[in-house]
Amino acid sequence: MIQATWWKFCKSSILFINIFFPFYLEAQSWTELQTQYNGYNEYIVEESQSYSISVEKDKLKVLSDNYYESVILSDTGIHNNQESFVYSQLVPLQSFEAYSVISQNGKEKKIPVSKVVDVPLDQRSVFHSDVKEKKLTFSGLHVGAKKVYKYQNEFIDPYLLHKFIFNNDFPATQHKLEILTDKEVQIGFKIFNDPQHLIQFSKTEKKGKNLYSWTLKNNLPLKYEEYNPGYLYAVPHIVFYIESYKSHNETFPVLGSVDLLYNYYRNFTKDLNIEEDPNLKSTTLSLVEGLQTDEEKIKAIFYWVQDNIKYVAFEDAYEGFIPRQAKLVYERKFGDCKDMASIITEMAKYAQIPHVNLTWIGSRNIPYTYHEVPTPAVDDHMIATYETPSGQIYFLDATDSFTKFGLPSEFIQGKEAMVQNGSSYKLVKVPVVNPENNLTKTHIRLNLENTLLKGNASTSFDGLARSKYIALLGDAQHKQRHEILKSVLELGNNKFQLIDFKENNIPNKDLPYEIDYQFELDNYAVQVGKETYINLFLEKPFKNFTLQNDRTSMVDFDFLVNLEYAVLLEIPEGMKVSYFPENLKESNDLMDYSINYTIGDNQIRLDFQLALKKLMLKKEDFSLWTKSLNTLKSLYNESIIITEP
Repeated sequence: MIQATWWKFCKSSILFINIFFPFYLEAQSWTELQTQYNGYNEYIVEESQSYSISVEKDKLKVLSDNYYESVILSDTGIHNNQESFVYSQLVPLQSFEAYSVISQNGKEKKIPVSKVVDVPLDQRSVFHSDVKEKKLTFSGLHVGAKKVYKYQNEFIDPYLLHKFIFNNDFPATQHKLEILTDKEVQIGFKIFNDPQHLIQFSKTEKKGKNLYSWTLKNNLPLKYEEYNPGYLYAVPHIVFYIESYKSHNETFPVLGSVDLLYNYYRNFTKDLNIEEDPNLKSTTLSLVEGLQTDEEKIKAIFYWVQDNIKYVAFEDAYEGFIPRQAKLVYERKFGDCKDMASIITEMAKYAQIPHVNLTWIGSRNIPYTYHEVPTPAVDDHMIATYETPSGQIYFLDATDSFTKFGLPSEFIQGKEAMVQNGSSYKLVKVPVVNPENNLTKTHIRLNLENTLLKGNASTSFDGLARSKYIALLGDAQHKQRHEILKSVLELGNNKFQLIDFKENNIPNKDLPYEIDYQFELDNYAVQVGKETYINLFLEKPFKNFTLQNDRTSMVDFDFLVNLEYAVLLEIPEGMKVSYFPENLKESNDLMDYSINYTIGDNQIRLDFQLALKKLMLKKEDFSLWTKSLNTLKSLYNESIIITEP
């Protein structure tokens, strides 16, 4: 990922739902808060950030003062004795103070924290980062005690001002952001997820400076909901930035337009790959030798980078923004997203493939467009793009080692991208991969022995479904691989036994990943007298994907699925089918599905197809989704009946 800025780590990526209640801390003791917020272990008295932006020696100086104060409401809350904050080379720590406030003999007493530890921020996806976490351990806590900490950062790069989140894990009196600027400084901001306009804004003058203030009072934490697209889609927050400043009557633009953002990004790429690397060039020319078209050549380069350059994320000051030279990436055989984009574009240049460019993009957990937020907050990723003479654009994200050429990676679908083209750029939208390209196909042949089903089956995964499951399996071997595949292929119920399997086409990204397997399901069929009941829906897609009536967060799917499911049951000798359900075909704005039963010589076959049509469901889609799913679940429960004479 390309952002080294520390703000992306400040909040959890779990989504919650915002609920507001009026109350006033000033009129309440902690005992009253205990009653009012029963079930919460802590209550936030104040969480705030105050920025000072001034012009000193013709340059911007940005300081940020952060304050947090909370009160313990329960015995469980006493054990929550740690807090932390982060800093980095680009946002260094200037000072901090932390202490507990306890009641002793009817008076309040400050107790310094008992332990302070600086550790690298734990990011499992990042190999190396300069972002540090300062962990504070509070002592002397009891119910009614307070935790207080405050610290000051300096923003070395004024382009990297970030967002402020008006929420936390606990109820709060208020979340507040203040920005104090010299009159020569102009700022911009945009508020998200405040439909009722509960965030109070004011602009006043203070000692000859402009004071901007945003406050949200009396809000409860957001409730977790599964399958959400990320907390930035729901949590009230503000993105702010410096538009310009004046010095000696000259105006210096900073941010506020896409053009200015691109000019900022260009500083990070202007010195990239100026000199040729003979070794990389030789490898490239050997790789594309004999290939006739540019499309064939860029495909070969893309697959080579996927297979030979290991993705390792770095976030170290400006190294989180600046792509490394292709020569270094080639020698190391590893790099982050920017480095992979760098080597792809350089190899394309050696192969004389035109219109292969560096491209900035935000992943799907970022909800902004470039025009909404023309700041570095809109991006957290870099890829390469190839544009054909006809104008078709291929999005080349080599950080996903398993996605085939021609498809974007799952986490950039539908996003806007900024494609570099020398001194200019263009904004393009990444397509959502059609469900037809993400086909999962399962064919099952069943034999019934009393109540035991024995099956021979084949399942194939294509497109982003292929990428998902090959990534899930990774390098697992033997028993571990068997267990993972069992969970992926499980049919019927938890009595499913995977007897044997064979995998095909793992190395060839252009072919579906296939698994041929044998399985058994004991006690699956139900015998009642001379009748045997068998549900041929051994797999019931989205059966448990029920949305609660009070859900407010959107629903985000990884990708649009297309499922083809065929089950052929051999009718035991001497028995016949006495009942099978009716066929049905439905289509609406969210999904298409069809169910078809056919009877042949001593066989009955179920063909089922289902395709999703929307990558993200909004609240107005919930009713149709629930209706469609309820219909499907009733159909899933239908069984065929075979009867002895």
